[in-house]
Amino acid sequence: MAREFQRGHKAKISDLTPGTDLYVGVQIAAPGLTFDISCFGLDAHEQLSDDRYFIFFNQPKSPEESIQLLGAQSGDTESFRVTLDRIPAAIQKLSFTATLDGSGQMSQIGPGYIRIVAGGEEVVRYAFTGSEFTTERAVMLGDFYLKDVWRFAAVGQGFDGGLDALLKNFGGEVAEEEAPPAAAPAAAPGFAPPAQAAAPPAFGAPPAAQAPQPAPSFGAPPAPTPSPAPQQPMHAAPTIAAPLAPQTPQAPQAPSPYGQPQQPQFGQVPGQGAPPAPPFGQQAPAPYGQPAPAPYGQQPPMSMPPGVPQGMPQGVPQGVPATGAGLQAALQPYKETATGQRWTPQNQQLMRVDLTMGGSGVLARQGSMVMYQGKVDFGYKSAGFVGRAVGNATGQEMQLMRCTGRGQVFLAEEGSHLHPIELQGDAICVSAESVLAFDESLQYEVRRVEGHGIPGGALFTMQFQGTGTVIVKTHGTPVVLPVTPTTFADCNAVVAWSAASQVIVSTQVRLRRNAYPGHSGETVNLQFRGAPGNFIVVQPYEV
Repeated sequence: MAREFQRGHKAKISDLTPGTDLYVGVQIAAPGLTFDISCFGLDAHEQLSDDRYFIFFNQPKSPEESIQLLGAQSGDTESFRVTLDRIPAAIQKLSFTATLDGSGQMSQIGPGYIRIVAGGEEVVRYAFTGSEFTTERAVMLGDFYLKDVWRFAAVGQGFDGGLDALLKNFGGEVAEEEAPPAAAPAAAPGFAPPAQAAAPPAFGAPPAAQAPQPAPSFGAPPAPTPSPAPQQPMHAAPTIAAPLAPQTPQAPQAPSPYGQPQQPQFGQVPGQGAPPAPPFGQQAPAPYGQPAPAPYGQQPPMSMPPGVPQGMPQGVPQGVPATGAGLQAALQPYKETATGQRWTPQNQQLMRVDLTMGGSGVLARQGSMVMYQGKVDFGYKSAGFVGRAVGNATGQEMQLMRCTGRGQVFLAEEGSHLHPIELQGDAICVSAESVLAFDESLQYEVRRVEGHGIPGGALFTMQFQGTGTVIVKTHGTPVVLPVTPTTFADCNAVVAWSAASQVIVSTQVRLRRNAYPGHSGETVNLQFRGAPGNFIVVQPYEV
């Protein structure tokens, strides 16, 4: 039975099917609208660094044919064949998208879906409708992404600018061709059922009793009706240009005489050679920010006031580059980062959560919101399960707020480093003081580690389990260590540990470097025990 995904849901491919030769079908339609459905093969930085892996109607397959465009079939508007074990290592993500060809917006579409079929059986489906969008003209429907293993995520992220905005998001450009191609490319053929009445074999695995066929059916779903699939409209294809390569630097000039430093002119970087001398009889270019002299025997043009460089419009301060990109260039490194995921780090201390994805709310520490966009509701979440216990025992008050609605919330607290931990059915224990926020869909409970010498008499931890994300905050960059029979950690420095680990309070006396008369140096350590594979997370900080 196929699993029904909502926006933001993720899963390992191996949890959905053991196969790696997959059929991906997309169904999207609206009266009077035409759609282009494509697949972007992205690198580790989520950029289209190799335009041969932009699979669309005018480039129906990748070089090694690990990604193929199949055309409309089996009730799908467009379909693909993806062979995961043949995708080159440079490609870390496949993003399946739909864009409007012509006028219109995504709010006009009817019910649609993106689905994965393995061996002729549908294993997962993400359904969507036009009510989830507004003025968007392009949308990222779903992603295959490599994170240790291949995984699938239901995205549903829109772009108002259409294909242009989508390509710029992936680091590419669109250049219109001067003339359409003379002949339209042939439509991709669909899979024909075998002559026998037996069901089509699984992807890439022909029946054992038969010899391998040159092109076996890889398990695409059967068509709902015998009528042929509708032809896709043919039109001019945009030319995709990868990010421009940097310009080749010019050869350096001859160095100055030995022992004499070369003085840079105004506007030059120290260490670079001086500009070459002009040919005989020609004038040298003027220094940066000064007007160029008029040719011999001619007066400077009167269209500009004296002293204003040629080509600079009136009203622009002298000495400022005419490009006008100074402010934009200064702010560019700090622009918002949107990856189409539910949780997106903006930097080491700021986390962005998109509430429109995932279908559930977020629980966060009260006061951790620094900004939000859209229609977001903030409600008080009774923190009796941990607020009273932690507050009364240790003074570490933990009050939660519930964030719901449609928008983006930015979270931070006292400049702490933030780390998203994605759980896929597994569990983890986190110190209550180190929890910033988490998905409401996760199961959580409070555990108490008691011991003499611990501040407040106990260490409170929260155990999370299920499918979702926990945001953990640390002072500085943490370190992850394996659990061994002799693993000890300071109770104030430990951040998290695997749920299967056993925690024992160990008190011992040691002499600190800054010990002083009358100070015993007594400290409380936590000893961790567990089978191989267990771990602890420690921060470089003590309260």
